[in-house]
Amino acid sequence: MNLGQWIGLIAIVLSLYILWQIREVLLLMFAAVVLAATLNRLAQNLERLGMKRGVAVLLAVGIFFAGIIGFFLLIVPPFVQQFQELTFRVPQGFQRFNTWLDELKSYAPSQLTNYIPNIDSLVQQAQPFVNKLVGNSFAFVSGSLEVVVKIFLVLVLTGMLLADPHAYRKVFVRLFPSFYRRRVDGILDKCDDSLGGWITGAGFAVLVVGLMSVIGLSILRVRAALALAVLAGFMNLIPNIGPTLSVVPAMAIALLDSPWKCVAVIVLYIFIQQVETNFITPVVMAHQVSLLPAVTLIAQLFFVTFFGFLGLFLALPLTVVAKIWLQEVLIKDVLDEWRNDHQEHNQLVGSAASADLDEVTDNDDKNKAEN
Repeated sequence: MNLGQWIGLIAIVLSLYILWQIREVLLLMFAAVVLAATLNRLAQNLERLGMKRGVAVLLAVGIFFAGIIGFFLLIVPPFVQQFQELTFRVPQGFQRFNTWLDELKSYAPSQLTNYIPNIDSLVQQAQPFVNKLVGNSFAFVSGSLEVVVKIFLVLVLTGMLLADPHAYRKVFVRLFPSFYRRRVDGILDKCDDSLGGWITGAGFAVLVVGLMSVIGLSILRVRAALALAVLAGFMNLIPNIGPTLSVVPAMAIALLDSPWKCVAVIVLYIFIQQVETNFITPVVMAHQVSLLPAVTLIAQLFFVTFFGFLGLFLALPLTVVAKIWLQEVLIKDVLDEWRNDHQEHNQLVGSAASADLDEVTDNDDKNKAEN
């Protein structure tokens, strides 16, 4: 490689190193982008009703803060009370289950005794995995001052992006070469549509799952029904992993009353997830970028490993945006064009060879005619 290529390679390596060092800041910036996209979509809907841009933005921000205040005033107090009961009763449920397993071992044949699990041993075996999964999860909330600073940073960035989104979009587009800026602008439009579709669908799914959970758990007379329903709705933001995690405390609390109630809770959660998977998601997220389940799970493991618990919650929107950029830039603009260029080159080579062959054939015909 020449000197210019070495300089370009070094610049790329240094850029990747700098991005890796500020990855948490980039994640907070992406959280601000998601929140700004949510409020901007609400403001655009208000603009369609005849409001001016400034009034629509102020009203959207007012609705957002009113929702937060309403959440803390109406949901948090009973949730905190029931969550305290939840943290007290979940260990009791596991202890009751462990006692039943011990009784089962006394009646089971000696050959099967070693195959009956023990809660304490299962917890000890799962502890390293849990520690690895959320090892840096609490780094985001390690101190109250750090949490306040990060929330304030996200809110300030959200306000700046929401005030004049087109200006920041132009700055981002100008980072690319002039011949590619129109293409980048079109990719950003697709990202905005897909991200808006995910926000709408995820919010509606959380509401429906939480409502169905609180109704079902109340009918079954499960204790701490509101806390469990809020937990189920909130954990629904995490595909694959979230619904599985949310059913564990509900099972433990139901097990305090009877094993049949525990089975009923499992059936209820399976029913809710089937409704959400087969009816809510296909209808509400019809315009969302489709993701394979394996891709979603791998993305969750990747983002929770490098970004912690916040990365787990933002894994799906990050994957949606990353898929669009990979599909549009890497596949369409690089790989597909590479194939077309290769085909055109082969066609040109084939045409030249065919022309040479025709010329040789014509010369042979002329020689034969002269002879």
